[in-house]
Amino acid sequence: MAQYRVRDLRDDADRLGLRLHAGPIDDRQVARVDLAAVDRIDALATGTLAIIAGDEQPPPFRIDVALRQASARGLAGLVFTTPLTLAETARVLAERGGVPVFSAAGSAAAELAKTIDRAISGGASEAMMRGARAIAVASEAAASPDSTTDSILAAAGAALGAELSIVADAAAAWTEADAVFIGEVPIGRLVAADADDASSVALPVIASLLSRAAQRESRDRFAPTHSRADLLLELVLADPSRAEGFVPQAARLGLPLARSHVVAWLSPTRRADPDARAPRSVQPALELFALQLVEARAEMWHVAFLQDDLLLVCTEEHGAGDHQRRVREVAARIQRQAQEIAGGDWTYTLGLGTPQVGALGLRQSAAEARIAAESAIAAGRLGGVELTDVTGLRRVLLDVYASPISRELLRDILRPLDELGPERARQSVRTLLAYLAHEGSLVHAGRELTLHPNGVGYRMRRIRELLGIDLDDPDARFAVELACRVRLLGDG
Repeated sequence: MAQYRVRDLRDDADRLGLRLHAGPIDDRQVARVDLAAVDRIDALATGTLAIIAGDEQPPPFRIDVALRQASARGLAGLVFTTPLTLAETARVLAERGGVPVFSAAGSAAAELAKTIDRAISGGASEAMMRGARAIAVASEAAASPDSTTDSILAAAGAALGAELSIVADAAAAWTEADAVFIGEVPIGRLVAADADDASSVALPVIASLLSRAAQRESRDRFAPTHSRADLLLELVLADPSRAEGFVPQAARLGLPLARSHVVAWLSPTRRADPDARAPRSVQPALELFALQLVEARAEMWHVAFLQDDLLLVCTEEHGAGDHQRRVREVAARIQRQAQEIAGGDWTYTLGLGTPQVGALGLRQSAAEARIAAESAIAAGRLGGVELTDVTGLRRVLLDVYASPISRELLRDILRPLDELGPERARQSVRTLLAYLAHEGSLVHAGRELTLHPNGVGYRMRRIRELLGIDLDDPDARFAVELACRVRLLGDG
C-alpha cells in the first residue's frame, strides 16, 4: 500500500477542511494520527499527526513549546481545531523544525482524526469516503441557482483531490457512466486527471449532475432563439393573409420581420426508403450544432424544425451584400454535419431561397427554399445544394401563391374537387394538370401519370362533371391550369 505523506495531506486539505499556516510540505510519511493536549506532545511517536482539540487557541508560549517538542519527536505535523493566528516566533520554529501547522476550525477532533486515519490507511473505505464527499459537494454546487458546469467540476475536483474535465466525445452513449449530455445530445466524457477508486465511485453521479447543468445552461442560452423559431414556424405555416399580424409579436421577441430574410431548407431522404422518418437522435444534435455554429456570427440567425426538415433563416438589413452566399456557407456546414450524424444510408438535400423583405417575403423565401429542395429530391438529385430559379415559372407561381386574393380566387375554381377528400382531390388535380399540360392528349397524360389512357379519360369525365367548366375555352383552360399549379405548389 502506498504511504501517505505530508504532501498528500496538503493536497487533501480542501477535502479535509484543513488550512496550512506554517511549516514545510515534503514527502515525509504520516504514519498515524492521534489526539493530544497541547502540553503532551512529547508523549507521541515519530511520524504522528497530532490533532490538538480545544475551544480556544492555546497561548503563544504553549504553541512555541509544542513546536519544539514536535520537532524533537519527529512528528508529521500539528492540527489545531480552533481558528489559529500564529506569532512570528511560531512560524520560524515550524519552518526550522520541519513541523507543518494546520488549523481545522469548527471540526470535531474525533471525526477529523477518523477521516484522516482512513486517508492514511487507504483502501476501499477511504475511497468510498472521498467519493461520497465529492458527490455531496458536487450536489451542493449543482443546487446553487448560479451553478455552472465549471463550478461543479471545480468543487467536485477539490473534494476528490483530482482535476476533473469534460473531454469532447460525440460518440458517448447513454449506457456509459462517464457520459455528459445536453438533453439527448452527447457532448463528452467526464475524466479525472488521476483516476482512482474514489473517482470511480463519484464520476457517474457527477456526470449526471453535469448533464443537468449543461441542459439548463443550453436552455437559458438559447431560450430567445427557440421562442423565435416557434414564431417562424407559425408564420411559414399560416395563411398569407395573417402574415402581417405576426409583426408585433415578432418585435417583442426581438425578430425584425421588416428586414430582409434568406431561408435555407434542409430535407433528409433515406436511400432505401424515401418515406422513412429521420433517426430520432439527429434533430437535437443537429439543432445544438447549428445554434452553436451561428451564435458568434454578426447576422441574426434562427433555427427551426418542421417535422424532420430544418429551416435556417438569416435576417439582415435590406440590401446587405452576399446575403444568400453567406447563408449557403453556413447551411452547407450544417448539411455536412447532418449527413455525418445520420449515417451513410441518409442524404440531406439543401434548398436555398432568395433574399426577400418583410413577413410575406420571409414566407416566400421559405417556399422557394422548400420547393428547391423537394424538386431536387423528386428529380433524384439527392444530397446537393439547389438554388431557386428566380426567372422561371416557379418564381411566378410563388408570387401568385403569396397573394391572398389570388390564392382564394384560384382555390374557388378547384373547390368542388375538395369534396372528394384530400387524397382523391390531390389525385384529381394532378390528373387535370397532366391533361391540360398535354393539350388534352389522354395518351401523353397517361404516360406522365403511369396510367392507361382509358383511365385518364374516366377520371377526366368525373372532373368535368364536378367542375362544371368548359375546358375547351382557352381562358378557362389557362385559369384551371394556373389553379392546379398553384394548388400543387402549396401542397409541396
